[in-house]
Amino acid sequence: MKTSRILTLALAATIAAGAATAREQIRIVGSSTVFPFSTAVAEQFGKTTNFPTPVVESTGSGGGLKLFCSGVGADTPDITNASRRMKAKEFNLCQENGVTDIVEAVVGFDGIVVANAIDAPTFDITREQLWLALAAAGPKPENWSDIDPSLPNEPIEVLGPPPSSGTRDAFEELVMEKGCEAAGKEKDFCKAEGMEIREDGAYVEAGENDNLIVSKLEANPAAVGVFGFSFLDQNSDAIKGANIDGVEPTFEAIADGEYPVSRSLYFYIKVAHVGVIPGIEEYAAEFTSDAAAGEEGYLADKGLIPLPEDLFLEDQQRVRNLELLTLEDLQ
Repeated sequence: MKTSRILTLALAATIAAGAATAREQIRIVGSSTVFPFSTAVAEQFGKTTNFPTPVVESTGSGGGLKLFCSGVGADTPDITNASRRMKAKEFNLCQENGVTDIVEAVVGFDGIVVANAIDAPTFDITREQLWLALAAAGPKPENWSDIDPSLPNEPIEVLGPPPSSGTRDAFEELVMEKGCEAAGKEKDFCKAEGMEIREDGAYVEAGENDNLIVSKLEANPAAVGVFGFSFLDQNSDAIKGANIDGVEPTFEAIADGEYPVSRSLYFYIKVAHVGVIPGIEEYAAEFTSDAAAGEEGYLADKGLIPLPEDLFLEDQQRVRNLELLTLEDLQ
């Protein structure tokens, strides 16, 4: 590991000649779900250290990983946030472009919620019903009540993330695939075309800005939105979450695994930039610190669901030691 890291740093110094003077600020891209957590860490890091406050951009998980894997050098990001795990094909893209050494950090859990305006009809819905409402291969009903009379007699209008979003990936896997199976479809079908979302206007791609979805829900009580729990938590005066499979989307239900639509949140470090762009290791240490991501950390106040203590300590050690991600880890 030590020899590999020395070689990596030497390579970075060659490829990104002058990078330390060309760019003093850490550059972070990626998930809109992780964005508020990463931004909070960046602000705290800028206030409590001698390093400049990192620049954080919300590009979506897929878009962030594409930028991250585009190469090594001051014109590429140092860290990317993701609301789902890096895919094997993304890891291979990184390798092809010289981003050979990557550290994976798991910062906590998040739930994906289906929410609407506080004064709109209350939803108590199953994943099967969501699949029937949104599946390209499903019946394509016009109103929610067409699926079940207990659901609101309102047109189906769902504002959600685009395909570049990790939240979209997780929604397709945790809701569409599982809902497809609950509807009695074949597993192979559900893992392929059964996950596809209809494109006839019932589902509206609302971009990578989850705050924009929240504001649209306030303006249109008939619509529902799909986004991370933290945005529900931070806007509970204006929107409310639907029960899914009988479970309310709460901090406690997500933390103990009872809420069925939960996922891990990540960030990835480009080791070739460590020691070239100043402050990367220190920023990563802040993000994975007890003060930030622990049970009583400041990120919990923003809706992050902390890891169990054993996983939390493992993650801290992995980041501290810059333990490298392998393709086998992603299989």
